[in-house]
Amino acid sequence: MQVAIHGKPFDEEEKIKLEHFFTRLKACNFTPLLSEEFHTICVEAKLEKAHTMSVYQSKEALEGVKYAFSFGGDGTLLDLLTHVAELEIPIIGINMGRLGFLATTSLENIAEAVDSICKNNFEIDNRILLQMDSDQNLFNGENFALNDFALLKRDTSSMIRVKVLVDGVYLNTYWADGIIISTPTGSTGYSLSCGGPLVLPQSNNFVITPVSPHNLNARPLIVSDHSEISFEIEARSDNVLVSLDSRSMVVPANVQIKVKKFNKSAKLIKFRDYNQFETMRNKLNWGIDYRN
Repeated sequence: MQVAIHGKPFDEEEKIKLEHFFTRLKACNFTPLLSEEFHTICVEAKLEKAHTMSVYQSKEALEGVKYAFSFGGDGTLLDLLTHVAELEIPIIGINMGRLGFLATTSLENIAEAVDSICKNNFEIDNRILLQMDSDQNLFNGENFALNDFALLKRDTSSMIRVKVLVDGVYLNTYWADGIIISTPTGSTGYSLSCGGPLVLPQSNNFVITPVSPHNLNARPLIVSDHSEISFEIEARSDNVLVSLDSRSMVVPANVQIKVKKFNKSAKLIKFRDYNQFETMRNKLNWGIDYRN
């Protein structure tokens, strides 16, 4: 049974744990299939038997893969998601840095994680994805995101004016540095830093959050994830910046864009001891009194 693996560079201590991980995979009859980028990292780090491991270079090569492992942080998992989302391959996020909202299993617990996968002792956490449709070919067809879509001014120039429509009905015109459309998963990210609300993962909605609005009464708004959100942009510069999760590109200001729910979901594997509220408390430092 094949499992896809993607990750970021690692140090010597992490290298030893990764070698134990591959040994445990073999004991569970899992065959590793490394992303081209991660395979190069493993070979250069002289990871044991890395040069003999199989490599995938396209989404088509992932047909039939059972699970996908991400070694890194939330950004690495979002990167892996662009490889596996359309096939809806379940992802295990192994955290190699600070606590993440998505990569919630520590590298120290990797052996237990593999054993749980082997014994089917886990649950699938289905997270909605948003889809961006445009009159231009953007992001090489990988037009979906787990966290958020953002439409932003390109540089330090004047703010932009964004007219927002929900299901074709005029909502508001935002004079701002930009606008964010966030999923519940992404409500703990960019949207939160711009004053957006925290939303639990299964809430079935989008959050519309202006970025540094000129009008202080322009507040974030929650709408159903069955909504289609479209934009009309006016800017003094010829271009604006569009982003999907950690990917971004410059586009003409007259671009036509709509955002709606994607017809696939991100399938995140969570283990029995996972607790969403505990993750939020720890990540956001809730209840901590720094006077103690």
